[in-house]
Amino acid sequence: MTTLICDCNQTQPLDPKALSQSLSEPLTLHTALCRREASAFVQAVQGTDDVVVACTQEQRLFGDLAVEAQAKTSVIKFVNIRETGGWSSDAKNASPKIAALLAAAHLPEPEPVPTVTFKSAGRLLILGQMDQAEQAAALLADTLNVTIFTQGAGEAGGAQNRRYPVLGGQVVRVDGWLGAFKLTWQNNNPIDLDLCTRCNACVAACPEQAIGLDYQIDMSKCSSHRDCVTACGAVGAINFQREAQEETAEFDLVLDLREQSAFTRHALPQGYFRGATAANLLRLRELVGEFEKPKFFDYKQKLCAHSRNEKVGCNACVDICSAEAVSSDKSRQQIKVNPNLCVGCGACTTVCPTGALTYAYPRASEQGVKLKTLLSTYQKAGGKDAVILLHSQDAGQALVNELGRAAQLKVAKGLPAHVIPVSLWHTASLGLDVWLAALAYGAAQVLVLHTAEEAPQYADGLQAQMAQAQAMLEGLGYAKPGRMPVQLVHAAQALELDAELQRLTTGQQRLSTTVPAATFAVMAEKRSTLSMVIDHLLEHAPVLKTATAPEALALPKDGSLFGSVEVNKDSCTLCMSCVSACPANALQDNQQAPQLRFFEKNCVQCGLCVSTCPEKALNLVPRLLLTPQRKEVRVLNETQPYGCVRCGKPFGTLKGIEAMIGKLAGHSMFQGEALQRLKMCGDCRVIDIYSAGDEQKIV
Repeated sequence: MTTLICDCNQTQPLDPKALSQSLSEPLTLHTALCRREASAFVQAVQGTDDVVVACTQEQRLFGDLAVEAQAKTSVIKFVNIRETGGWSSDAKNASPKIAALLAAAHLPEPEPVPTVTFKSAGRLLILGQMDQAEQAAALLADTLNVTIFTQGAGEAGGAQNRRYPVLGGQVVRVDGWLGAFKLTWQNNNPIDLDLCTRCNACVAACPEQAIGLDYQIDMSKCSSHRDCVTACGAVGAINFQREAQEETAEFDLVLDLREQSAFTRHALPQGYFRGATAANLLRLRELVGEFEKPKFFDYKQKLCAHSRNEKVGCNACVDICSAEAVSSDKSRQQIKVNPNLCVGCGACTTVCPTGALTYAYPRASEQGVKLKTLLSTYQKAGGKDAVILLHSQDAGQALVNELGRAAQLKVAKGLPAHVIPVSLWHTASLGLDVWLAALAYGAAQVLVLHTAEEAPQYADGLQAQMAQAQAMLEGLGYAKPGRMPVQLVHAAQALELDAELQRLTTGQQRLSTTVPAATFAVMAEKRSTLSMVIDHLLEHAPVLKTATAPEALALPKDGSLFGSVEVNKDSCTLCMSCVSACPANALQDNQQAPQLRFFEKNCVQCGLCVSTCPEKALNLVPRLLLTPQRKEVRVLNETQPYGCVRCGKPFGTLKGIEAMIGKLAGHSMFQGEALQRLKMCGDCRVIDIYSAGDEQKIV
C-alpha cells in the first residue's frame, strides 16, 4: 500500500513522522500534490501496490492523471483528512485521528453482494398543468418518449400543435419504480383527446367557460347546455354519454409537476421526480438503459418474529420503512421486502430484534472491522476519548465538509481532534449492536448525525434503541444519570453542527468509566454480537464490583431486545401454544414432563407468545438479567401429568384436562360416557367408542 499525504498549500499541520509510525509505512509530506508535485502521484500509480490519496477535492483530476499515465495499480482510494481533521481549530492535536482515517482507507472494499436490476426504455409520464408539462417535455423529448397527463391548462394553456400524447381524467394512483411504473386513472373526460383536433370551437362555444385549453371539461361548471357538442360538429370528439372507465398505462419514468406528490411515503421510488428542476431534468435524460444497485438486505424467515399461526408479534420493520418496501404476509408467516423499492436505509435491520433482517452492503461485520481499525489506530497513535460520529454519505458528508471549510475561514471551530467521522450509506443502518461494539472497542462516545434528509420515524426508532443503550450503560455503571454516551445529533447547518459537537463532546456526555478494549469481532448476526458485547460489558461493569449489585436492569419497553416472560400459573394450562409460536427458541417444552421452560438469553420480546396464548397468561418483562441464569434454562411453570382413566398412560396435564372438562361439561355433545371419554387417551377413546357400538348391536 502506498499512501500520499498533502498539507494543501500548508493549510494543514500534518506530522508525517507521527503518521508514518502509526501506519508502519514511510510517508512523504507534499504541499501541492495536485499541482506541481503531481508526478509523485503518477509515479505511485505506476506500481502494482494499492494507492491511497489523502485528498477528495481533486479526485477527478487524479483519476484523469491515472488514465493518461496508464496506471498499473488496480486500486486507487481517496480519503478526506482536510475537512475532517486538518481544517479545524484543534488541528494541531488531530494527528491520531488522521492516522485512524488513513488506516481505515487501507481496508479492502466490502465484499460484493447480489444486485437489483432496473431496465428503462425511456417512457416518461409527465403529470401537471398542460403549459408546464409541455415546457418540460420540450427539454426531454429528444431523449425520452414523453406522454403528458394533463391536470389543467395552466396560465398559457397547451400548444396548438400536437407534439406529445395527452391523457386526461382523474388520477387514481401511481405505483411502481424505475422501469415499472403503472398509472391508473379514471377516464371521465367527455372529450376524446385522440379525436380532438384542438380547433378550440368547443372552448369558444361554452357559455360557462368550463373547457380549458387542455381540453378537459370541468363538470362542476358545466350546466349541460351542450353547445360544445354542437360546435364540435362532424369531428364528434365530445360525448357526455360515454361511461367513465378506469384505465391503466405503464411507464419507465415519472415527472410529477403537481403540488401533491403521488406518493405519501418519505422515500420516493427511483425513477420518480418532483418538479422540473434543472437537476431533475438532467437526471431524467440519463435514465435510459439498464441500471443496478446493491440488494441491501438479507432475510431469514425462520428467525422472523413477525407472525406465527396468523398472529402478529413484531411489526417493527413494517412500521419504520420510509419506502413502504416492507409489508406483512401473515398467510406465509413472514414479511416481504420489495428490493426494487428498498432504498438501502437499513432502518428495518436496525429495529429487527432477532436479526432476521440484516444489512448486506456493507455488512455489519465489515463495519465492525472498520470501527476497530479506526479506534485501535487512534489509541496506538496516542489519541484519547475517541468520539465516533456516524453520518450519511450524502447530506451528512456535505455538512462535515462545509464545517471544515468554515473552520478554515475562522467562522467555526470545526471537528474536534477526538471526533472521528464515519461515513455510512445511511445513519439508520447501524444500531445497538454496533454502537455498543464501538464503545467496547474503546470509543468514549457514539454520535449519530441526523440531518433534514432522514425520515421522521428513523429518529424515533434510533432514539428507542439509544434508550436501551442508556439504560444498560447507566445500570452497569458506565454512565452517570444524565450522561448519554450514545445519542443523536440534530443539525441541518454547519454552524449548528459546530455548536452541537462543542456542546456534546467537550462536556460530560462521554462514558464515565473506560471500557477495556474488546477483541471480539462484530458478527453478521445481531444477537451474536449483542451477546459478546454484553458479556464484555458485564465482565468489566463497575456496578457488579459492588455489594449492592442488582440482579437485573429494567429496560424501556419500547424497542427492548432483551427480557423475561412472566406466567400466571393459575391461568396457564401448559398447552404449549407459546412454545410453537416462539421464533427464538426462548420458550421450550420438556418431552419428559409437563413443563414450560425459558432460556432468557434468546428472548427478543416480540410478543408472539403473549398474542398466541389462549388463556392470556403471559406477560413480557423488558430487562437485562445480570446473573448467570441469563444463559441457563429455567422452569416457568409445571404441573402434574394427567393419566388416562382407562390405561393410566399420561396424555395431558392435570390443569389442561380439568379446564377442558370444565368448559365442555355443559355441552349436549359431552354428556354421560362422552364426558368420561375426555379423560381417556386417544387410543382408549377409540376403543371405548367401538366397544360401546358392539354392545348396542348385541342388545
